[in-house]
Amino acid sequence: MIATAVVGGLTASDLADLELAYAPAYGSAKDPVNMLGYVADNLRAGDTRSVQWHELDELVRRGATLVDVRTPAEHARGTVETGIETGIETGIGTASDSARHRARNIPLDELRARARTEIPTGAPVVVHCQVGQRGHTAARLLTQLGYDVRNLDGGYVTWLDAVRAKAAPARDDDEVPHEPSTTMRSTR
Repeated sequence: MIATAVVGGLTASDLADLELAYAPAYGSAKDPVNMLGYVADNLRAGDTRSVQWHELDELVRRGATLVDVRTPAEHARGTVETGIETGIETGIGTASDSARHRARNIPLDELRARARTEIPTGAPVVVHCQVGQRGHTAARLLTQLGYDVRNLDGGYVTWLDAVRAKAAPARDDDEVPHEPSTTMRSTR
């Protein structure tokens, strides 16, 4: 599908309009190709702004507020933090309490009611969820309330993977285990 779009000269935004003939055995009602098109179109039109995991520390240094829109149970299992010195404790890292900033938890279902009293105005807000969908919804809602909002691309899952990878000790190429190559043999 994507190769056909490239050959056909389609833009990423054009993917949102493709009719992919929904059939449960062959594709989902919310086809990932269409979803990619919607995301691209939102970014291109400026309806949504995003931020990458490695940009968080700088945004928080400049006064951005981190908001976790997942449920309290999800938040209790871990949330996005900035100011972490990687490689020290549990593979994720530590930082002094004064340097560390944890995302505050305001579940998406409560965001509209709690935003004005719990999220400062006049500075950027970065929202996150598990993988990005609820974060997108939260970003749109807060934008409508007048906030300068960015959604963390990939949500908590991407941030956690990136922080763990950054904390992992570097390995020389010679130390990387290699899978033995296999060849297919004909059974004729």
